[in-house]
Amino acid sequence: MTGTTLSSAGLDVRRRKTHFRCWHRGMREMDLILGRFADAQIALLDDAELDELDQLLDEQDSDLLNWLTNQQALPADIDTPFFRKIAAFAGATIR
Repeated sequence: MTGTTLSSAGLDVRRRKTHFRCWHRGMREMDLILGRFADAQIALLDDAELDELDQLLDEQDSDLLNWLTNQQALPADIDTPFFRKIAAFAGATIR
């Protein structure tokens, strides 16, 4: 079971694929963070935000988690309003 609360029935192909990738990361912590974010926001994201989310999904789970928990400095190219939107959704405070 993934934990998702969203049916992909009403989503276009791109959003379905991205939603799936958010819930199937490899690290359960990131499944829960990105998956829940996707459940709540995937239908509302514009193309630019979907592009950015797809790029973030190419990052290593351990790096994403370290950035969200301030265990590692956030790289300038990752420090975007969209990443901070994910962090705020997850209850993380980025320094």
